Amino acid sequence: MGKLFLVATPIGNLEDISARALRILRESACIAAEDTRQTGKLLSHYEIRTPMLAYHEHNKLTRIGAILEKLAASDVALVSDAGTPGLNDPGYELVRAALAAGFEVSPVPGPSAPIVALTASGLPTDAFLYLGYLPRTTGQRKALLADFVRERRTLIALEAPHRLLDSLADVRAALGEREIVVARELTKIHEEFVRGKSADVLAHFRAHPPLGEITLVIGGAVEMPKWSEPEVRAAIRREAKSGLSAGELAGNIAEQSGWNKRDVYKLIHT
Repeated sequence: MGKLFLVATPIGNLEDISARALRILRESACIAAEDTRQTGKLLSHYEIRTPMLAYHEHNKLTRIGAILEKLAASDVALVSDAGTPGLNDPGYELVRAALAAGFEVSPVPGPSAPIVALTASGLPTDAFLYLGYLPRTTGQRKALLADFVRERRTLIALEAPHRLLDSLADVRAALGEREIVVARELTKIHEEFVRGKSADVLAHFRAHPPLGEITLVIGGAVEMPKWSEPEVRAAIRREAKSGLSAGELAGNIAEQSGWNKRDVYKLIHT
């Protein structure tokens, strides 16, 4: 019975692969690759001739059975197009299926864009929250970000270059002025870190249209002083004509004021 190895591969610089990862790629009977062309470049560079099998978002459900059959006889290495497999790629489903079938799953650690960006960002690293790729539309992005208005942990997200300006604008609108780091083309020749307040980073990329792979690191919320009761009552009076239900009104004010929603709700009815 074989083992499924989750092999992290370089996110840019080919020298960032580990000696163990190279050995596993050579010794496995098959490499399940998210992008066989991209992985082929890596294998060619290190003269590795292990057969590849395409395993990606569009064929993941039909390929799992074939990969499990190979695991029944020998080891299989899973790789994404770059970085650590299982994050923002179809590796999760294969890992679940392999475990359910009784196979051992073993990680071969290495590069991961979210962690690389975080550690070099200069923002707090003791606690963080990974959001994956931000939603594609403004409405969906703002709805997601609204859940983290009071989040104290550093936020990490991935974004495509053609959506970066809109996303930065939505981050500023939803979260206010925050410390932001845009990490671009990590470990590659044109690696760049742009650090600053939301408005400054947005202005930079309006003047210099972004290219390449991008990771966003967003500073957590600064603790705000809790509102006094008169301030909460004043907010209730201001928002009373908004048409929101009492529960919605209480939730909105609680989010801004630091009060418990239940306590705001009581004030609405007194």
